[in-house]
Amino acid sequence: MTVWDDLVGQDRVQEQLAAAARDADALVTADGAGESVSPGSKMTHAWLFTGPPGSGRATAARAFAAALQCTSPDRALGGAPGCGFCDGCHTSLIGTHADVEVVRTDLLSIGVKETRELVRRAQLSPAVGRWQVIVLEDADRLTEGAGNVLLKAVEEPAPRTVWLLCAPSLEDVLPTIRSRCRHLTLRTPPVDAVADVLIRRDGIDPERAASAARATQGHIDRARRLATDERARSRRAAVLKLPLRVEDIGGCLKAAQELIDTATDDAKQVSEEVDAKETEEMKAALGAAAGGRLPRGTAGVMKELEDRQKRRKTRTQRDSLDLALTDLTGFYRDVLAIQLGSRIAIANTDVEDALDRVARSSTPERTLRRIEAVIACRRALDRNVAPLLAVEAMTMALRAG
Repeated sequence: MTVWDDLVGQDRVQEQLAAAARDADALVTADGAGESVSPGSKMTHAWLFTGPPGSGRATAARAFAAALQCTSPDRALGGAPGCGFCDGCHTSLIGTHADVEVVRTDLLSIGVKETRELVRRAQLSPAVGRWQVIVLEDADRLTEGAGNVLLKAVEEPAPRTVWLLCAPSLEDVLPTIRSRCRHLTLRTPPVDAVADVLIRRDGIDPERAASAARATQGHIDRARRLATDERARSRRAAVLKLPLRVEDIGGCLKAAQELIDTATDDAKQVSEEVDAKETEEMKAALGAAAGGRLPRGTAGVMKELEDRQKRRKTRTQRDSLDLALTDLTGFYRDVLAIQLGSRIAIANTDVEDALDRVARSSTPERTLRRIEAVIACRRALDRNVAPLLAVEAMTMALRAG
């Protein structure tokens, strides 16, 4: 098992990264002084991984980080870096390598303070590994100020520092940053390849794996969750019933409220346990006795923690809503395929009766307008429109077609 095994359906990207890892290995092996990457090398100091959700951007970045830290003795015999078994590969993949920093956020954005800390770390020499690697999984969530802070580090990198940035598209990253990175574009993995991974790696029943991969259209993480989580399957089933419930105004408003309530419940379930643990750990760190009062001067720290937890809950709710809207888009995409007699595979085969009913009762033009209404709702949520207002407007537009 190599570090690339989890990178599904990305052969071209894998070849490019493997070639860069070989050049990086040759550079480190031949030059212990740590000279900068040469212009002609396939290796470079900053990479930008882009691709649709579920394509495996972060997986590719982590695999590349592991290959850069590979210490397998087989390399001296011509073996490629990224064996997957050595200490460098293993610790990089599980997140415990001292010189691989993986940054992901459960908040709405990454601010200047956090970015400055990353830039400070990027100036350090590797402690135990071959490279200092910073994996920024949510580069699209950098605020403008944070992006400007990061730009300086990407422009003038330390000799043994590598930045691996991940974002949905090039447009989600500041032009000044993306112009200084090597771009790698990932594609949506084939449905069959995703199903194969679920069967081979997760031991999922072949029929369920195929159904989950088809329903999520190649989104690896969502497919795994759908195949293993009964609650996820129930929520998806409820969302796919929504197009049949918007025949009158009352149904529209009720469906919108239920969608918001479900997203709120999801956020509450995810955050409650984590928030309680964080709060207790913070109180203990501040010196509060069990059940006792906090020391003087610590109220501000607790307030900052509460604000962070509140932002995380908002992010979780939006993610849950976005997932529901993605499923809804997939439903209408299948309706459009039926109306146009397309040969593309239907994703939501478990609700074919509903698809046929909606397809017969409308036209392709109305279906396209409905897809546009769902996309407009997602954009409104990104602009911080009140979730209930945005979803109600969407359900009314779905009714009107």
